[in-house]
Amino acid sequence: MLNGKNGSHELPTPPAAGALPTNRYAHVVGWGMSVPSRVMTNDDLARIVDTSDEWITSRTGIRERHIAGPKDSTSTLATQAGRAALELADIDPNDVDLVIVATCTPDHLFPATACLVQDALGCGRAGAFDVSAACSGFIYGLTLGTQMIRTGAMRTVLVIGAETLSRFINWKDRATCVLFGDGAGAFVLQARETPGGLLTSVLGADGSGGDSLIVPAGGCKLPASFETIRDNQHTLQMDGKAVYRFATRVMTESVREVTAKAGVPLDQVQLIVPHQANRRIIESSARTLGLSEERFVVNLDRFGNTSAASIPIAVCEAVRDGRLRPDDNVVLVAFGAGLTWGSALLQWDATPPAEPTGLARFRRQLSYSFAGLRSTARRGWRRVEGLLFGSQSPEGGQQPPKRGKTDEPHKPKEPVA
Repeated sequence: MLNGKNGSHELPTPPAAGALPTNRYAHVVGWGMSVPSRVMTNDDLARIVDTSDEWITSRTGIRERHIAGPKDSTSTLATQAGRAALELADIDPNDVDLVIVATCTPDHLFPATACLVQDALGCGRAGAFDVSAACSGFIYGLTLGTQMIRTGAMRTVLVIGAETLSRFINWKDRATCVLFGDGAGAFVLQARETPGGLLTSVLGADGSGGDSLIVPAGGCKLPASFETIRDNQHTLQMDGKAVYRFATRVMTESVREVTAKAGVPLDQVQLIVPHQANRRIIESSARTLGLSEERFVVNLDRFGNTSAASIPIAVCEAVRDGRLRPDDNVVLVAFGAGLTWGSALLQWDATPPAEPTGLARFRRQLSYSFAGLRSTARRGWRRVEGLLFGSQSPEGGQQPPKRGKTDEPHKPKEPVA
């Protein structure tokens, strides 16, 4: 967890180990999820790759997963999950100070997917950026959002985990294509003086294992070429055995570390929400921690591994099913490419507000429609600016002179230091 101090505030009681001495706490006040409508079962996969329902289920615990359609993307799924969380919290998008999207499958290398979501939601006052920590990304995003609130820099932060992993899968590789699905989940964090919310977190990384789970091409090291496309280097590559060994170790260590850091005994943790990667990893962690599997939230049989989205989706379902209740202590724990890992301990005290009135729902829908119109108007104005004022550049907008057949090649100017 990021450490710091604010001498102008004191806790009414001594802080837990690792906690910041401030009276601002980051509480979860809204949550939401979104998954594509298309469902792909194991039997569906067996028609396109050499596998079977029995083979997949026995090794992973996965039976089906949601797959993005032609109109779905990471930003659209993230926007839908963020909208659901804001509506549940009854928070106007203009009151959001920061949008964080955790993803390893962004719409583009840049701009950040969070910027597209900020625009689509109409969070006109909010900053926005992405976090790239793969399956651990949501824990990283929660930690960053919490610190923004606890230091006083922000009041309301929207944290989203969203992925469209199906676009980065080699559908002929049965070792990986059976594992992953698409979806998004979101939390709204808000500052309160009441103790609770995210109490503490643990983040870790070991870059020496970066090649254990990787999409090799598409960055500056291996830009797109005939060879990278031919060799499927733009798709996910995984050393399954290495990832399994790493995951079973860091899952248990991270849970123990975060509970010790928060000063909350493990027997006072009502629920553990692990990253939904493999049923065997979760079962191994439960045995090592000496806990009943009933204390773990498991929904990967219906969603597969949705990377950064898996934990918020699982939390949404746990709240819906009555498994996560106010005053419960819950540990969120994840591992992923990088290699990265993280855990967070929350005191869950969120209770949804009363059902909004018809007028409130109408006003909310109006605000989303206005956000779309505003975005369209701003794009139009940029085009008008280009027509009115032309291209602005360090050279005064002048283009290099056209060359004739016998002219010397144009020499570009030296870059400005």
